Amino acid sequence: MIERLKNFQFRTRILSGLGAINALGELSKSMGAKKYLLVADPSLESHGILESARKSLRDSGLSGEISLKVEPEPYLDNADSAADIGRDIQADIVIGIGGGSAMDTAKAASALLTNPGKAEEYVGLNVVKHPGIPTIMIPTTSGTGSEVTFTAVFTNRQTKAKGGINSIYMFPNVALLDPELTFSLPPDITASTGMDALTHAIESVTSLSSTIFTESLSLTAVRLISTSLRRAVYRGNDINARENMLLGSLFGGLALADAGVGAAHALAYPLGGNYRIPHGLANAVLIPHVMEFNLPAAERTMALVAQSMGESVESLSMRWSAEAAVDSVRTLCDDIGIPAGLSELGVPMDDIPMLVEGALKVTRPVENNPRKLGPEEAALIYEAAF
Repeated sequence: MIERLKNFQFRTRILSGLGAINALGELSKSMGAKKYLLVADPSLESHGILESARKSLRDSGLSGEISLKVEPEPYLDNADSAADIGRDIQADIVIGIGGGSAMDTAKAASALLTNPGKAEEYVGLNVVKHPGIPTIMIPTTSGTGSEVTFTAVFTNRQTKAKGGINSIYMFPNVALLDPELTFSLPPDITASTGMDALTHAIESVTSLSSTIFTESLSLTAVRLISTSLRRAVYRGNDINARENMLLGSLFGGLALADAGVGAAHALAYPLGGNYRIPHGLANAVLIPHVMEFNLPAAERTMALVAQSMGESVESLSMRWSAEAAVDSVRTLCDDIGIPAGLSELGVPMDDIPMLVEGALKVTRPVENNPRKLGPEEAALIYEAAF
């Protein structure tokens, strides 16, 4: 009976504010930590962000090591390498700082420190059997929401297939949000990661697993992101826009952790695995086409998306309100410079059959999609996205 009931779980403590990075050491110490493993995006070395984190930890009496072996669209062995460092130093806390790749690697490394074997052995749902060591996640992009989700997504280096390590034991203990850490994010990365967050919000609200609990989070995320993303792209040091983007990404992460996502994510996975296209960019190119495909099966929720994006839909029918959501997302993509199609990303159209086969193996998003997604439907969406 329990599995038929609506369910919402909120597991991560959230601390947010300008200069929050300076509280990292005090926070870690309050969690009983003495030795840290810091898993970080290597690009942060040149921005002073890592030094701020290390200084805060050092000032609070903590010592530790840093793992910079984090690749974009990370491979499973990135998590293994980070865990090896954690074992060597006997880390008692893992801190992830960066985008989704760094945070996913940190979450997986934490689990590997208390569960035997390699990361590849834990791909799937609830394969991780024991809690990892405590974790703090610090996002420097506003996209994945990984700081509050139970998922860590990796690519298998041999097969090129993408898959998630999904477990209730992967929820971070703390999410530390500091908008100042996102000021130096370039416009193109701001745009693609921001559209990743918006895709999470849209797909979680149209998901067949959406509930009254997650719907409000999804729509809040849509509102915050759609009203702030343009300013974040073109005025990168706009504090209000950057803070709204971080919160929008987080709310989208909270929603998708329970409601899941849909076809855009399933179709994006093989693009990342085979061509190393950043996940956010793949989602950004695909989401208008997926919305158009899903429209007949998701009129009500897409009408709510349009309303949350600020469209004047009061006098429109539900159908036309839903259409307005598609148009609004397309306009936003155009305004922030998202590529018009997959051909601009170097994807050969002849590869569509291979992409379809890979996408349909991503079962949870396929099953959550409001409209049935089979081989023919997936191929049509890919074709439209060229």
